[in-house]
Amino acid sequence: MTTTKKIRTSIYLDEEVKNQAKKLFKKYHLSLSDAVTIFLSQSVLEQGLPFKLKLPKNIEMINPSENDYRQIEITRGEETISLEEFKQI
Repeated sequence: MTTTKKIRTSIYLDEEVKNQAKKLFKKYHLSLSDAVTIFLSQSVLEQGLPFKLKLPKNIEMINPSENDYRQIEITRGEETISLEEFKQI
């Protein structure tokens, strides 16, 4: 069995999101580090993000005259957009 060399790294996170994620991962007996490792490993394995990028269907506080509204309307259903399109939002 081979062992992998682990390194320490720093990332900036929203404090509330981090706390909610830690609470969620604890239910699965995972640390935040474990969850990040799983995410990164899956990203490498799939050569991309391991999930679809979509916006929640319950976004109601958007002004329909804004440019972003069109993209939100597109992603309300099962329709998806590319990562490049998402970056432009």
